[in-house]
Amino acid sequence: MVGEGVLHECLAHDDVEQVLVINRRPCGVTHRKLKETLHGNFQDFGPIKEQLKGYNACFFCLGVTSVGKKENEYYHLTYGLTIHVAEILAAQNPGMVFCYVSGGGTDSTEKGKSMWARVKGKTENKLMQLPFRKAYMFRPGYMQPTKGLKNTIKAYYAFSWMYPALHLLFPKYMCTLREVGIAMINTVTQGYDKQVLEVTDIVTLAKR
Repeated sequence: MVGEGVLHECLAHDDVEQVLVINRRPCGVTHRKLKETLHGNFQDFGPIKEQLKGYNACFFCLGVTSVGKKENEYYHLTYGLTIHVAEILAAQNPGMVFCYVSGGGTDSTEKGKSMWARVKGKTENKLMQLPFRKAYMFRPGYMQPTKGLKNTIKAYYAFSWMYPALHLLFPKYMCTLREVGIAMINTVTQGYDKQVLEVTDIVTLAKR
């Protein structure tokens, strides 16, 4: 859902010249700016690393739920996969800006009781150590889906109609998927003074 929403904003934005999407299966989108590479093994980007040269940003929207997973499995799919891809990208594009979709409540100390929050925190910390031009950690809470996109998680429909009221009551935890996409683009064109972006930072950056 997040990846589709961010892609939608990139394709519509005047500052974005080209987008490369890496998927296991076709995304079903056609656009003059869009290139797509199908790759089955996300644990090994070595075979396609030459295709990753020449880009000045990566908006990493891949993620899995921790529900039903033991820590070693979640660690492998979250930290291991993300850092593998990021290290290849940093080597191929040292001037790149890397944006990572993490989550509200992520534990930067890596010592808390919540397993998913510790793993996300470790992932964030490692990404900020890699030799990118800049790495930004996005910690959205609830994201209001963009109308008309096909990959909206069904549970979101139960809350979408209440978004205006919920946003007034809980502004620190609510933003739109459009704001996430625009904020990511703005990290590349304008930068931001924080590397870890909470919801209020995302909204602020999206308004620039």
